[in-house]
Amino acid sequence: MLMNDHWLTYVRPLKPVPSGIDQRGEPIGKVACIVFDIYGTLLISGSGDIGIVKKADKNLDRLEELFQRYRIPHSPHQLLDAFFSAIKTEHSNLKRKGIDYPEVNVIRIWETVLDCRRPENLHNFALEFELIINPVYPMPHLSELLAACRRTDTQMGIVSNAQFYTPILIEYFLNSELVDLGFDPDLTVFSYQLGRAKPSSVLFEKVGTSLDKKHMPRSSSLYIGNDMLNDIKPAKRSGFQTALFAGDARSLRLRTDDIRCQGLSADMVVTDLLQLVDFLER
Repeated sequence: MLMNDHWLTYVRPLKPVPSGIDQRGEPIGKVACIVFDIYGTLLISGSGDIGIVKKADKNLDRLEELFQRYRIPHSPHQLLDAFFSAIKTEHSNLKRKGIDYPEVNVIRIWETVLDCRRPENLHNFALEFELIINPVYPMPHLSELLAACRRTDTQMGIVSNAQFYTPILIEYFLNSELVDLGFDPDLTVFSYQLGRAKPSSVLFEKVGTSLDKKHMPRSSSLYIGNDMLNDIKPAKRSGFQTALFAGDARSLRLRTDDIRCQGLSADMVVTDLLQLVDFLER
C-alpha cells in the first residue's frame, strides 16, 4: 500500500451512463472461468472517451495544486509536455524492438520526467495524478458477481491495460487483496508488466497458456471487456468465448468504423455484471 492516503480524497462515487444497447446471447455451456478487463468493465472510468490531453486541460487547477504539494517546480503544461514526450519516446523505443502495441511503465516515465528516486513519493504522486485525470469507481454489482464466481468455483483472471495502481484501486474498493477476491495470479496479466498493451495477442496467450496447463479448455472460459478491438478481437483469436460489456456509454467502444473490426461480433452482450451470474449456476 502507498505511504499516505491523500489520494483517497480524489475518490468520488460514479454511476454508469446507459448505452441504449440490449443484452443478448449466452455462452455455450457452463462458464468455468471468467477473465476480466478492468477499465470500463469492472471499474467505471470517469474520463470516458476524452483524450488524455483534454483530460489534463480540464483539471489544470487540481494538477497545479498537486505539483505544488510535491514541490515540483514546473507548470502543469511544462510537466505534461515532458510526460507525453517521454511516453512517445518509450513507445518508439519499444516499437523498434518489434513490439506491436507498446505499453510503458508509468513509474519509469515519471522517474525520467521528474528525475526522482524516492519511490514512496513517486508512487503516491503517480496515483494522485491518475485519479485527477481518470477518476474511477466500481461498476454496479461487482462485489456480487465476484462472490457468485467464488461460490460456484468459477476461476477468475484479468487481462487489462493497467499500471501498478490498478490492483491497488480494486483492492481498496473491495477491501480485499486480488487473490482473496478469487483472482488466480496465473490468470492475471497487467500490460505494464509485459511492456505490451491490448490488443496484442501476447497478453491473452499468456493467460491461455496458463489455462492449458490447468487442463481448462479456453472454449469454456469467457473474456469480458468493453472494447471490440482491444478486448473482443484478441480474445476470440486466442480461443476464448467473448462478452462485450455495454453497461456504460462513456467507455463502450463498438469500433463500427474500424476496418479491423468489420464482421466481428461478441458471443454475447451484457449491460449489467449480474447478468453473468445465471451462466455460472446452471
